[in-house]
Amino acid sequence: MKTSRKPWRTKLRPEMQPELVTDPKGRGLMLLPTPMLVAEEMGKVYAGQLLTVSALRERMARRFKADLSCPLMTGIFYNLVAGATEEYLAEGKAPLAPYWRVIPDNGILSPKTPFGPERQAEHLQQEGHKVQPKKEKLEVVGFRGALVP
Repeated sequence: MKTSRKPWRTKLRPEMQPELVTDPKGRGLMLLPTPMLVAEEMGKVYAGQLLTVSALRERMARRFKADLSCPLMTGIFYNLVAGATEEYLAEGKAPLAPYWRVIPDNGILSPKTPFGPERQAEHLQQEGHKVQPKKEKLEVVGFRGALVP
């Protein structure tokens, strides 16, 4: 489990605005997302559906007419949203965003997710997805059939 000295929700920075910049690797126009933008896009994935991290980045880029979304910032903000969501749930509040519905492209849950892949697996199983061990990690079985079109 990844811990934080400060509460996760204090890192959400709702005042931040998305920015468009030229990608330093020459891939075109790159979106620099915000934690709240990542949360908003996660919130569009309904129970029973899944979205890959790549698809999340593509959706945000398309929305802002960019060629790509920054993968590093998206990953960092995914973790912030996940941590804040678990804090809200622990207090009996509604989740900020259903982060558990966004999974790595290969279906193997990341050990870097705040509160661990086991917690994400619990949420997924509550929504009817099958999660099983695979080489000391957790894999969402048959996830491709549940991906958002």
